[in-house]
Amino acid sequence: MSHPDTSLVKPPTPAPPGPPGRAGLLGRLGAWSAGHFKAVLVGWLLVVVGLGAFAPQVTSALSGAGWQANSSESVKVRQLAEQHFAGNASSALQIVVAADRPVTDPAVQQVIVKAEAVAAADPRISTVVPPQPGTTISQDGRTAILLAGAQANPDDMVRAADDLKGPLNALSTDGVSVHATGASVLWSDFNKANHDAMMKSEIMSWPVTLAILVLAFGSLVAAGLPLLLTMAGLAASAGSLVLIGHLFPVSIWAMNFAMMFALALGIDYALFLVVRFRSARMGRSLNSAEAVAETMDTAGKAVLLSGATVLVSLSAVMLVPSPAFRSMAGGIMLAVLFVLAATLTLLPAVLGKLGHRVDALALPWVKSGEHRSPRFAAWGERLWKHPVRYGALALAALIALAAPVIGLRTAMPSITVIPAHDSARAGYTAVQQAFGPGAPGTLQIITPGGQAASVGEQIAHTPGIAGVMPAQRAADGSGWSMIQAVPTVDPSSPQLGSTVNTLRAELPHDTLVGGAAVENLDLQHLLTQKTPLVIGVVMALGFLLLLIALRAPLISALGTAASLLSTGAAFGVARLVFQDGHGAGLLGFKPQGFLDGWAPVFFFAMIFAIAMDYTVFLLASAKEHYERSGDPKEAMVGALAHSGRVIFAAAGVMVAVFFTFAISGPLPPKEMGIVLGVAVLLDAALVRLVLLPVILRLAGRAAWHTPAWLDRVLPKVTFPHG
Repeated sequence: MSHPDTSLVKPPTPAPPGPPGRAGLLGRLGAWSAGHFKAVLVGWLLVVVGLGAFAPQVTSALSGAGWQANSSESVKVRQLAEQHFAGNASSALQIVVAADRPVTDPAVQQVIVKAEAVAAADPRISTVVPPQPGTTISQDGRTAILLAGAQANPDDMVRAADDLKGPLNALSTDGVSVHATGASVLWSDFNKANHDAMMKSEIMSWPVTLAILVLAFGSLVAAGLPLLLTMAGLAASAGSLVLIGHLFPVSIWAMNFAMMFALALGIDYALFLVVRFRSARMGRSLNSAEAVAETMDTAGKAVLLSGATVLVSLSAVMLVPSPAFRSMAGGIMLAVLFVLAATLTLLPAVLGKLGHRVDALALPWVKSGEHRSPRFAAWGERLWKHPVRYGALALAALIALAAPVIGLRTAMPSITVIPAHDSARAGYTAVQQAFGPGAPGTLQIITPGGQAASVGEQIAHTPGIAGVMPAQRAADGSGWSMIQAVPTVDPSSPQLGSTVNTLRAELPHDTLVGGAAVENLDLQHLLTQKTPLVIGVVMALGFLLLLIALRAPLISALGTAASLLSTGAAFGVARLVFQDGHGAGLLGFKPQGFLDGWAPVFFFAMIFAIAMDYTVFLLASAKEHYERSGDPKEAMVGALAHSGRVIFAAAGVMVAVFFTFAISGPLPPKEMGIVLGVAVLLDAALVRLVLLPVILRLAGRAAWHTPAWLDRVLPKVTFPHG
């Protein structure tokens, strides 16, 4: 077997360990935190209590909408409808009254009057339009729709749906059912179902997380530190999101994802620092402050770099001009900032205070402070001897799992993602049964009044349109007219997109096509358009950060590229499960025939952030060993020996957390749990613990070579202490 000639690559002069007093910036910060335990603790208590006081308001303060493509044609239609058509916009509520007898029956009429009164009493409702024969009363006369116009922004209309759907449903009597439906009610039900699933998953994951941490640390005290870190970060970020929500809309999903990331990253970072702290104290005469300084100068740098990588990866999602996506990315970034701040200040202070007591309540078979894992060292030796064998197997497995991604289809979620008994879905079903499959996705076309008749005629003759309602002139004299058209297909059908594209291509240029279903189509188009840009920016920024930290272009590029393998494999598995339905019965869902549209762009950023987390831990450790020894073998084997167990344990926690989402709640949390869980599992097991060490083995000293011109422009970053 031949390997690249690295004889021309000059090894660095091994750096002798410096004395504890020669701490770097992070080391000095850690030592200061350890020496000022009370000040740090009081400061964090003020932050956590001050911001945490707002945390209970998080579910009511954050918004439920924002799933739109800013400046799209459909959003313009909604805004015009809100302004000129008494709130008859996509955010309006539809109140469906379905009876076992004609709606003209006095008892049914009494229910309709009560429903109208309930809706009209809410200040967020503009006007309530009673059922109209020929348009909002079905042909059999047994189903009627009241339109409650929107007098508030889409976020407040979701809150209106939260408040009204219960009282409206309570009006149901024997033979008469009342359900609120429409886009605002759908998002209300959707957000509640997902929030409940998130809470259930969090509760399920905590015991599993604690058990894995105890096994990883071997000490109850050490295992509790990541949870302390996570709770501090969660409370602070939740309160901050509430305050930010008063300035601009923040999606409730921002809190859900922030909770998940705070838990996962808090555990990762605490694992890395605590293991290194225990190692610094083992068999040495360092006091607690000196051990903390050494920990922060080595593992602390890796954690800071990892946090920066996570932040820049998620910041790329801000390129998608959609309020929900930007606020979700912002919420996660805020949680990461708090967890990172706690890791770099609160954790060193607690470690300095605990000292040797960090090993208190240890399991009987655990050797206190054991840092270099003999098992992972032996694994590193095996990879060094047989790199091609193991590397080829790992690469083949990842490529095989990634292959199905070629046929992956994406679309915005259908009504089936919310439970069948929820108001929006019950009303949706009633509308379809009474008015046809396309009725819940009625299109709204706004055009200048002078051409309304000809536009209406043109729409009626467009393939894919089942019926057209008479044009409605704006009452405020603005000159606009609205034409509502019912498609022939369900709103989630791909054929609807073709119909909308035909209308936009053939109708006059000053005519706008919108509606709730079209807003979803426009958002899906935006996501498809922006996904390559987000992926490119995420990878470029990730590579740049690795390059600055490692000062080695080859391994920085290969480490970044390796993250694509686990990401591709995760989406390949997602296609098999959620598009093709393999394992759907086991997981308890009905496949939609596609993956939800936000998954590629948003999940990619999340997966890449987590993958780079492990990349940083492994390569930072390898860089530290290489700077000390100048030996590529010691760099590779030492990195696995010192960080392999941490990566393995951290991945175990993440996989456990993510997979709990796969067994609870509706479809979107299942997608998130499977995609992220599989990605972490494959990334840790095959990429970071097999493929990346093999790359280090084959590249030899070339992996760490820095060209002279690059050496002059990059900042001097070293990982050995001192």
